[in-house]
Amino acid sequence: MPSQGKYAGSDVRSMTLQQLRYVTTIVDCGSMNEASHQLFVSQPALSKSVRDLEEEIGITIFSRSRQGITLTQDGSQFIAYARQICELADQLEDRYNGPQVRRQMCTISTQHYMFASEALAGLVRGHANNYEFRLRETTTRDIMDQVSSMRADVGILYLSSYNSEVITRELRSRGLRFHPLFRTNLHVFMSSLNPLSNRTSLSLSELSDLPFIRYEQGDTSSLFFAEEAVWPHHQTRVIDVSDRATMLNLIVAMNAFTICSGIDNNHDLNPKMIRTVPLKSRRHMLIGWIDSKRSRLSAAAHAYLKALRLVITAKGYELLPPTGVVE
Repeated sequence: MPSQGKYAGSDVRSMTLQQLRYVTTIVDCGSMNEASHQLFVSQPALSKSVRDLEEEIGITIFSRSRQGITLTQDGSQFIAYARQICELADQLEDRYNGPQVRRQMCTISTQHYMFASEALAGLVRGHANNYEFRLRETTTRDIMDQVSSMRADVGILYLSSYNSEVITRELRSRGLRFHPLFRTNLHVFMSSLNPLSNRTSLSLSELSDLPFIRYEQGDTSSLFFAEEAVWPHHQTRVIDVSDRATMLNLIVAMNAFTICSGIDNNHDLNPKMIRTVPLKSRRHMLIGWIDSKRSRLSAAAHAYLKALRLVITAKGYELLPPTGVVE
C-alpha cells in the first residue's frame, strides 16, 4: 500500500504558495491582525488558512495566546523553507512576468584558470546591458556533475597522459564531450623572491624543500582529478586550498610553489611577487571545454567560447582544430 504519512500523496501537492506567503508575512508583521491588513485578507480567513496548512503538514507553526502569536520550534524550521520558496517564486515572477527583455545567460564551471575569468571579463565589457553570466571555479568532479545536470553550460578542465583514461571514462558515463582547446607544457608558480625563480627551468627535485600547494578536490576524489598534472614525490609539506587568491597569497607568504598550465603568465600576475618558471617534465596538459550531448549551447555560451579562444591565442598558444572531440 502507498504511504499514508503526513507528507504523502495529495497533502504535499495541496500546499499553496499563497499559504506560504501568508505565514511568512505573519512572521514579518509580528501579528495576525497587521498581516491581514498587509495581505488585504480578513483575519478569520487568514487564521483559517494557517490552521489548514498546519493540519495539512502535521505541525503547529504558531503558538497562540492572549498575548499574541509566536513561532514554535517546528514553525521556525518550516518558515526557513517557506522563505526560500517564496524568494524563488519572486525571482520567477520578476524574470517572466515583467517586460520581456531577452537576457543572455550562460554558466561556466571551471578549474582554477585565470584565462577563464579573463575571457569572461573581455566578453562582458563589450556586451549589451542585459546578460547574466555565472563563473564557478570548483573541483574537477563538480565541473562534470554540473555540466551533466545542466547546472552549467560549459566546463573547462584538462587531460594528461596520467588522467586521460579516467577522466574520459567519467565524461562518457555522464554523456559529456571534451573539446580540445590547446596544449601546454607544465610550469611552476613561485615567489619572485626565491632565487630559483630566475632559472630558465626547474625540476621537481629542486623544489623538494618548498611547501607544495594544491587545489583540494574533496574527500571522494583521487589524484586522477587533481588540477596539478604532476606532484612532487615524498613532499613533507603540502597545503590544500580551494581558491586562487589563497593559493597566490600563500605562495608569497610561505615561499611555496604549485604546478600550473603556464598560460597564467606575468601579464596576469604581479611579477614582483610571483613568477612562472617552466617545469622539466615530459607530461603536458591538454586543456579543453566540455558540454553535454543532451543540450545545445546558448548564444551566450558560444560568445564566451569565442572570447576564450581570443584570450588563448593572444597569449601565444595555438588553438587545436575543433574536430578533435573526445566522446
